[in-house]
Amino acid sequence: MNTDAPSPPAKEQSSETPSATEPLFVEAPLNFGRGLLMGGADIIPGVSGGTVALILGIYERLVTAISRVDGQFFRLLSQRNWRGAVNHLDLGFVIPLGIGILSGVVALGSVMHTLLEDYHQYTLAAFFGLIAASVYLVAKLVPHWKPLELVLTLVGALFAFWIVSRPALAHPPDAMWYVFLCGVLGICAMILPGISGAFILLILGKYHDLTGIIKEVLHFKLSISAITTVAVFGTGCVVGLLSFAKLLRWLLHHHGSATMATLCGVMAGSLYKIWPFQRDLTPEETEFKHKLFAPLDLNEIPIDGSFWATVGIAAVAMVTVLFLDQLALKQSTGVVTDDPEDNPA
Repeated sequence: MNTDAPSPPAKEQSSETPSATEPLFVEAPLNFGRGLLMGGADIIPGVSGGTVALILGIYERLVTAISRVDGQFFRLLSQRNWRGAVNHLDLGFVIPLGIGILSGVVALGSVMHTLLEDYHQYTLAAFFGLIAASVYLVAKLVPHWKPLELVLTLVGALFAFWIVSRPALAHPPDAMWYVFLCGVLGICAMILPGISGAFILLILGKYHDLTGIIKEVLHFKLSISAITTVAVFGTGCVVGLLSFAKLLRWLLHHHGSATMATLCGVMAGSLYKIWPFQRDLTPEETEFKHKLFAPLDLNEIPIDGSFWATVGIAAVAMVTVLFLDQLALKQSTGVVTDDPEDNPA
């Protein structure tokens, strides 16, 4: 799941369930549907599940529920106050929403896997447009562009370009420690404005593998290896959410401009990884996960129907992200400040 936006200002928490406007038997199906939309967004690199949550009017409630995995929650568990723990986490909201998110990810994950294999150039074009628009949105979240922010953006872009151009990311390790690391980093996109967890998995080279597992699930071909991968990835997500994510929250709170400027550069530099015009360096019959691609220079790109289709897809993707952002802004009454935690997505 990807909330992709800074948390709203902290509010006093209690173990009471946030008020709902609908009865539970009405709210649960609605939250399942909202989760479906968020899950579908989460699986697409560059689309913010948090933006969708804002559009649907549930972002603040969701972030509040996530933040309540805290000392009070564990105290309630240690006291065997099950009702208090359920109310504290707002599970009547979280469970149907979470099931919807998982369903949305599974439903669209197989489609994304197939598109990436069979329509590689056009799919990368969509990803490129989505991420390029997201770079612009993240840049808007930097309250004050000063020389330091400009330098950090350049450093972030150069570092990301160097990382994604390494041969190691062309064929990332199959080791479980790397899957665990992908889970830790991917889940941190929950609190990073404008950054998609799917995009992080894409630049780390594990997006295709994980969507492949989703496709296997839908075809009832799940293996022990796939189950292990999902379990390790899920463990990484939990560890990242409860540990490393706290560091990122601290950085956003105390060094918001510098952090967002660096992230803007990282995203811009990572675009090299998904440049849609590529040359396949491996035999046609090579399995997709073992293929090697090299980006084409601008003067090598043939100007034909495929070129214009690719550019058109990228443009539509960019406009879509910007449109979703405008819808989200209409749902937010926050004002951009020096503290990114007070800023709307």
